[in-house]
Amino acid sequence: MRIFQVLIFSVSILSAHLAIADITAELGKAATGSHRSADNIGRNIWRHPIETLTFFGLKNNMTVVEIWPGGGGWYTEILAPVLREDGELYAANYDGSTGREYFERGAKLFKKKLSDNPDVYDRVAITALMPPSSIAPAPKSSADLVLSFRNLHNWVRGGIEGAMLEAIHEVLKPGGIFGLVAHRGTPDMVGIEWARKGYIAEAEVIRLVTAVGFTFVDSSEINANPNDTKNYADGVWTLPPSFRLGETDKAKYQSIGESDRMTLKFIKAP
Repeated sequence: MRIFQVLIFSVSILSAHLAIADITAELGKAATGSHRSADNIGRNIWRHPIETLTFFGLKNNMTVVEIWPGGGGWYTEILAPVLREDGELYAANYDGSTGREYFERGAKLFKKKLSDNPDVYDRVAITALMPPSSIAPAPKSSADLVLSFRNLHNWVRGGIEGAMLEAIHEVLKPGGIFGLVAHRGTPDMVGIEWARKGYIAEAEVIRLVTAVGFTFVDSSEINANPNDTKNYADGVWTLPPSFRLGETDKAKYQSIGESDRMTLKFIKAP
């Protein structure tokens, strides 16, 4: 009986390792696929999509909600092909309901991007998450995993962080994971003024997310960048890929690279 139990345990461990290897291979293929531009592929070295999505526990048969993919859908390019056959991807973007041209334009660009390449994106469900008008990005308790990349500062500066996080909590299954990547500020960078520069303290992010019912599970330094000094007059957008200052000191900011980012995992109570 003891030998049988050991064998079963060994098979389970082997199966888990094979599953990790499989998803890593799929992510690698998607992250370097021909459907992606050279510029977007080039950002893999800063955004570490394979390691990040593996850390969040992505599997190709999950129901996943990506929050605010924006006009470009950088992560959508990787998620869509991985989930296309056996999973489900909801792209919960912003919309034009606020009257802000930025949001309306971004939503239109994203829809066009997907419609222009149906071989990759035809099974992506485009929804909206824009409080107060749109607060149901996917069916209640349907998602295994919700993902947000570099969005939280926008919610804080717009005063909608509570509504956004509550909607995310609502859409997850019990035991579902919320994976969040955000520009990491120093411990004193708390509140709307710092959010307007793109940065927010890690402890403050954890406080905001757990306040709506999530439990903090783990963090990773996958997307850390100690060269980011975080003291730019034009905020995080001084750095690549935005280069808000244009050619001014561009080589300096290029050498720093993309921002220092926290990578945080939360769970909805089972």
